[in-house]
Amino acid sequence: MTDFFKLIANENMKIYGRVRTWVMLGILAAFNVLMPVLLNLTGAQIDVWTAFSWTESITFMLNVLFTVVIAADIVAGEFTWGTIKLLMIRPWGRGKILLSKFVAMLLFSLFGTIIVASIGILSSALLFSEPSAFISGSGGARSSMLLLLTDYVELFVIALIAFMISTVFRSSNLAISLSMILLVTKDIFTLLFNPEKHEWQKYILFLHLDLSDYIHSSVGPGGVGIGFSIAVLIGYCFVFAFVSWWVFSKRDIAA
Repeated sequence: MTDFFKLIANENMKIYGRVRTWVMLGILAAFNVLMPVLLNLTGAQIDVWTAFSWTESITFMLNVLFTVVIAADIVAGEFTWGTIKLLMIRPWGRGKILLSKFVAMLLFSLFGTIIVASIGILSSALLFSEPSAFISGSGGARSSMLLLLTDYVELFVIALIAFMISTVFRSSNLAISLSMILLVTKDIFTLLFNPEKHEWQKYILFLHLDLSDYIHSSVGPGGVGIGFSIAVLIGYCFVFAFVSWWVFSKRDIAA
């Protein structure tokens, strides 16, 4: 277990030892300050949680993009720079190496989400609510936190897809491009596939990526519930994880 933590620490050093990472985190923090300021300049009469929800809906896309960049590069980058051979000569199994990379990517996504939540809420509270009102809470807090949670679920799935593509094709550019295309076009797939007409279409991933509809309704696409949508997402995540592990464990590193 100690060796595994060392692997994770090593992956984190690779991530946070690059200027690129801190530039992305700085941009994420800056946008979570800028958005409430812009909303305030418009004179919008909204409460702190509405301001945060609007801010989060925009800035979280940046969080997804930056996490995808890390997920796409964390495996493919090793092959690009030839450092994968250095990892393989050490007494660590391939499965453990891949898992450490996944955990490091996951920690980065959580770090980005904490930045979105903490700075977004603080900036919104300073501009749209008296401190006492913020501390006492409001009805919008629950919806805002649920929106953050559902957005993170979507981030997790998209990042896992990028991680899988990076592992299989050893191309960070391809992983970033395909993952973001899937994210941007998921609404189109939702329109094209109607589970009301064909039963099998309710198992399509894209119909369940956005769980935010369940915040205000218990019925999802094709009349399914949130339990069904979560089960579909878990099923796909297992497939993506298995494909990543299988390819990485079988691949000829010298190739």
